[in-house]
Amino acid sequence: QVQLVESGGGLVQAGGSLRLSCAASGRTFSSYAMGWFRQAPGKEREFVAVINWRGSSGYYADSVKGRFTISRDIAKNTVYLQMNSLKPEDTAVYYCAAARYGRSSYSLVTAYDYWGQGTQVTVSS
Repeated sequence: QVQLVESGGGLVQAGGSLRLSCAASGRTFSSYAMGWFRQAPGKEREFVAVINWRGSSGYYADSVKGRFTISRDIAKNTVYLQMNSLKPEDTAVYYCAAARYGRSSYSLVTAYDYWGQGTQVTVSS
């Protein structure tokens, strides 16, 4: 069992930065791939980024590539999402999620076994 709690959301102007954190509890945290998703009002939840268990490899949605960076600190059981050059279209509730290994794709919502409660990010123009 893995419990996930996000923090770090807020209101920021376009062009600004935020860093989201996702604190995980559970003794097998390092065994999971960790992802970030987001959901804007009236839209489906969409993939943002995922990182492998070592923290050595990240994969990003095209819409955030070059602006967002995912990282993890295994010793702290925490995953981060550094978001730079934020745009109004980045406004959404951001969720972190944990997925066991062996999935065919980590960009799908259905690949993930555990989810946090979400944190709101609002980017004003």
